[in-house]
Amino acid sequence: MPKRILQGVVVSDKNDKTVVVEVERRYTHPLFKKVVRRSKKYQAHDENNRCKNGDRVQIVETAPISKNKRWAVLEQQNA
Repeated sequence: MPKRILQGVVVSDKNDKTVVVEVERRYTHPLFKKVVRRSKKYQAHDENNRCKNGDRVQIVETAPISKNKRWAVLEQQNA
């Protein structure tokens, strides 16, 4: 099964080797037919602490790294 890849923005880099990435998804509401934005925060593993607040990153699913970390930073585009 392929691993999911999500794009988002780093909103916190305070933890060691961990960044919090906010991923926004848009979908059409089934009843009102209006585009709705929903966001969710994921904790992702950043081995070398390269990511900073505001960076756009791609994260990929991994095996559990810690209690809350199941994602790892795949690629980084500076803001």
